[in-house]
Amino acid sequence: MKLHPSIHVFERGWLSSNNVLLLGRHDTAMIDSGYVTHKQQTLELVRHALHGRHLDRLYNTHLHSDHCGGNAALQAHFGCDTFIPEAEADKVRRWDEDALSFKPTGQQCERFTIDGVVTPGETLTLGDLEWQVLGAPGHHAHSVIYYCPSEKVLVSADALWQNGFGVIFPELEDDGGFEEAGATLDLIASLDVKVVIPGHGAVFEDVAAALTRARRRLDFLSADPKRNAEYAVKVLLKFLMLERQSMPVADVGPLFESIPLMVDIAGRHFNMSAAELGSWATKQLVRACSARIENNILLNDG
Repeated sequence: MKLHPSIHVFERGWLSSNNVLLLGRHDTAMIDSGYVTHKQQTLELVRHALHGRHLDRLYNTHLHSDHCGGNAALQAHFGCDTFIPEAEADKVRRWDEDALSFKPTGQQCERFTIDGVVTPGETLTLGDLEWQVLGAPGHHAHSVIYYCPSEKVLVSADALWQNGFGVIFPELEDDGGFEEAGATLDLIASLDVKVVIPGHGAVFEDVAAALTRARRRLDFLSADPKRNAEYAVKVLLKFLMLERQSMPVADVGPLFESIPLMVDIAGRHFNMSAAELGSWATKQLVRACSARIENNILLNDG
C-alpha cells in the first residue's frame, strides 16, 4: 500500500500505539508517541527516519498512556512543541494522573509539558499536507482523529481498527460512550477515506468492511454494557502482561486491588471483589491463549 512520501508509519506492538511521522520540506511532525517503556525504541525509530533532521512538533490523538508515554522522551531529545486535545490541557498542566487515567488504570506515563492544543474543526499543515482535526469521542471522550482529504488518509487512533476499536472507557463509569462511538463511526463513513492508519495494527484499505465489523461489535457491546466491562478487564490485564511479561498468579488479585479502575469495575459491573475479578480475568486470558500458567507463574503469551 503506497502512502504519500511525507507519511511514515511505525507499526508498533500492542503495548505502544502506532506512530505517524510527517516529513515536510521545512518542518516535521509526529502523531502519538507510544508507551513509556518503549520510549528508547520510539526515539531510535524517529531519529533513524529523520536522517539528522529535527522533530519540530508532536501531536496526540488522545491521552491514554500507550499514545503519549513517549512524549517526555521526545521533548527531552528534540525540544519539540507538543499539542494535545484542548479538553485535556488543564489536566496536563496540573499533571492530574487520576483525571488523565494513568493511576486508575495502573499504567505509567512520564510527565510532559504542552505548548498548545488542537480543537475539532481546525486544519493543520503536517508534512506539507492539510489535515483536518475531527472529534472522535467513544473510546475516549476527548479523542481526535486526523483526516487528509487530498490523500484520502485517516489517522483513526482507537476509534476504528481493521477489526473493531478500543474499549469504550466512558461507559465503564456510566458516562455514556456507545452512542458517541456510533456517531464517530458515522463520521468516518461520511469521509472519502481510502487508507486508514489505526492506533494499533496494520494500515488498511478495506474501510467499508472495517466499519461494518466495528458496527457489529458496537451493537454487541451496547446490548449488554457488562460485555464492554469484560472486554476492558481482559484488555487491561493483557496490557499489564505485555508490560511485565510474567507475574506470580497469587499477585494478580492484590494487583487488581491496587488499581482503582479494577476495584470500581468489580463492584459496579461484576458484583465481586477486585481480587475475584483478577482470578476471573486470569482464567479468561489463559482460555484465550493470551497467557499461560507455568509453576504458578502467569506468563504473557500470544
